[in-house]
Amino acid sequence: MVIGWIIGAIVLFFLVSWKVVYEYERGVRFTFGKYAGIMEPGLRIVVPVIHQWRRIDMRTRVIDVPEQDTMTRDNVSVRINAVVYYRIIKADLSVIKVEDFEYAIGQLSQTTMRNSCGSVTLDELLGNREAISQKIQEVVDKASDPWGIKVIDVELKDVKLPADMVRTIAKQAEAERERRAVIIKAEGEMQAAANLIKAAGILGKAEGAMHLRTLQTLNDMSSDQSNSITFFLPLEVTEAMERR
Repeated sequence: MVIGWIIGAIVLFFLVSWKVVYEYERGVRFTFGKYAGIMEPGLRIVVPVIHQWRRIDMRTRVIDVPEQDTMTRDNVSVRINAVVYYRIIKADLSVIKVEDFEYAIGQLSQTTMRNSCGSVTLDELLGNREAISQKIQEVVDKASDPWGIKVIDVELKDVKLPADMVRTIAKQAEAERERRAVIIKAEGEMQAAANLIKAAGILGKAEGAMHLRTLQTLNDMSSDQSNSITFFLPLEVTEAMERR
């Protein structure tokens, strides 16, 4: 009976000691609390009481940074949020150097995002998102490097403006469109005037060209029955026609 209990305990001991580390994972092992190395993928032995270990997922992780209120350099209040992509490249540092690396990355991303967006104007924030995202990535990546973490990408998802600022930007865009329309119209009138001057010069130099142009114009006008053509003749001409 006792032998059976002993055998059962030994079997249970070995069963509990075997740990499976998946291909996308690494295990950080400690012996009596002291770092003892990295457990590679496969079937590994972790002796209870003697060994302790931490399973670390090495795949790319995503953090959705919540909306943050910040003030741009030109004193415009905006709400921004972002997405941070990162992965662990050194499993031992992510356990030894920081208590909760995911929480730490999230807080670091929030602070860096507020600082980076607060150092630019609203126009720069709206027009240069990629450059600002790149700056945030570089700062967070450098700060998290001692933790064995590599920040792959940072994307600014949304920039929310106050309602009055949205209306102001809409008015500004409308004024800009009107300004461009006036410029285009003026340029078109200048080109038309230049062409008329050239045409008048050509018609004035050619004998009979003006009369031909007049007849062509009358012909174009008479093609539409709704048009009425009125000729004004000198009084002497009409009197001479009456005497005949």
